[in-house]
Amino acid sequence: MTRGWGKRWHLAACALVFAPLLAGAATKPAGTAAADQAFAHLADQYFDTFYLPTNPSAATSYGIHEYDGKLEDFSRAGIDAEVKALESWKARVGAVDPASLSLYVRGDRDLVLNNIRSSLLTLQAIRPWEKNPDFYSSGITSSAFTLMERRFAPPETRLRDLVSRERQMPGALRAARANLKNPPKIYTEIALEQLPGLIQFFRHDVPSAFADVGDAALKKEFTESNEAVIKVLGEYQAWLKKDVLPKSHGDFRIGARVFREKLEYDEMVDLPLDKLIALDEANMKANQAEFAKVAKELDPGKTPREVLAELAADHPQPDELLDTFRSTFDSLIGFIQDRHIITIPSTVRPTLEETPPFMRATTFASMDTPGPYETKATTAYFNVTLPDKDWPKQRADEFMAQFSYPVITSVATHEAYPGHYVQFLWMHKVDDRVRKLLGSATNAEGWAHYCEQMMLDEGLAQYEFPHDRRQQLLLRLGQLQDALLRNARFIVGIKLHTGQMTLDQAKKFFVEEGYQSPAVGEVETKRGTSDPTYLYYTLGKLEILKLRADVERKEGADFNLEKFHDDFMQHGFAPIAIVRREMLQDDSPVL
Repeated sequence: MTRGWGKRWHLAACALVFAPLLAGAATKPAGTAAADQAFAHLADQYFDTFYLPTNPSAATSYGIHEYDGKLEDFSRAGIDAEVKALESWKARVGAVDPASLSLYVRGDRDLVLNNIRSSLLTLQAIRPWEKNPDFYSSGITSSAFTLMERRFAPPETRLRDLVSRERQMPGALRAARANLKNPPKIYTEIALEQLPGLIQFFRHDVPSAFADVGDAALKKEFTESNEAVIKVLGEYQAWLKKDVLPKSHGDFRIGARVFREKLEYDEMVDLPLDKLIALDEANMKANQAEFAKVAKELDPGKTPREVLAELAADHPQPDELLDTFRSTFDSLIGFIQDRHIITIPSTVRPTLEETPPFMRATTFASMDTPGPYETKATTAYFNVTLPDKDWPKQRADEFMAQFSYPVITSVATHEAYPGHYVQFLWMHKVDDRVRKLLGSATNAEGWAHYCEQMMLDEGLAQYEFPHDRRQQLLLRLGQLQDALLRNARFIVGIKLHTGQMTLDQAKKFFVEEGYQSPAVGEVETKRGTSDPTYLYYTLGKLEILKLRADVERKEGADFNLEKFHDDFMQHGFAPIAIVRREMLQDDSPVL
């Protein structure tokens, strides 16, 4: 994946136009206007002269098409140059006195400075360019995908840029051979698991996307560049299997110090790791107790595990899965509007499709929205991973266990209404470049995970099934199972990367404490090796619940849930610490 923020979050934009809302949202004390303007200029320089040119694939996903023909520089010289530039930018942004800025722009400074610090931490300490073979193969595939998935320009224009990028891809894989040093075995295995799908992606999906191009000379150039990419990916796969895998003895763990720093820079959370574990363990125990209570009401004669097994077995067939997700939208939207949960800024719905090949090994469902500056190709995609058609029935059934009907409602709430998709729609109202391009996972994923619980707390189950107590309970059970999955991620992430848990123990933890199937436990453990802070789901949810309680305490009888949610949306994807500071006008702790 690309090194910029766009590798994970395709933040907000479509052709709909809203009046600017956030420019000057916080009251500016006298004398700060000049300092605010100076910082905005500095931030523009950071984006225009460094951040976007260094991350051209991310720029494409943002809807900034100036760099569509370029690919990230994966060479060691390029990485060293990036580190040097980041050190310079850290000094420049750090030299800005936050006390000179208005409250809102102070948040922008925090976002830019922490983005720089996190990038340096990734390149210097986490070092995916040295440890992770998939960093290269999935990275170049993602770069191609950003040019083919959205029709933001005529196919000839996008194909010409793709040819340009593809010509640089063999160099990226040569850089991989030079840079990779003793990768962890799990990373090499994940790369090898992904590569057949990536090769098929270039062999079939990419040519199909540009089948209508009529320029014969351009098509010839594409055939040559695409065949070259397929060839080097095949050679890379063979090299990883023969030469790298037997020598993959590295350690994926980032360690306690780096974990704390990553959490501080990415999420602005600085609590000690043992306190974070204690917070999650308390929440997990509460969710397990509620799960047992609901399961007992469903069937007093069965254990919670037996009830869970029945829940897991009640799922649609794989070829019905996308339609099943799609059918949840009407009731979710109706409930949100009837109960005044949050303003939905648009009637346009996301498009359901199968997860792209390079994401299938580590994700089950995701929302892929157009970038904040995309004005033409404005479709948002709700991706769902389907089981492989060649899998034996037992493996396919295990995989589908995560998609029971109640869990599908929870996932649709998380990804679409009122989770990621609604938050994406609200980003049209954000008139601030920093917050369009930078954000945090505790905000984005925390909000989506908070919505799963909040919607049921507000009566979604009774709304959908007014006379069916069993279905009401099943919806709550599905939400609790999802909550326990996120609880398990929280603890596994910390303990895996601080040496307190092995891979096998992590898989077992997901099954025994997170109430997941073995197949889900395996995928989640793999993800945790390269996404150490995927605790941000539960962490963000708990931060939002505390913020909501504090706002309600402050406003008393005037508190309104829809207004709270609408107000929360107006701060972009900033870490909750920044949102708290702007909503409560203080620096009270996030937890």
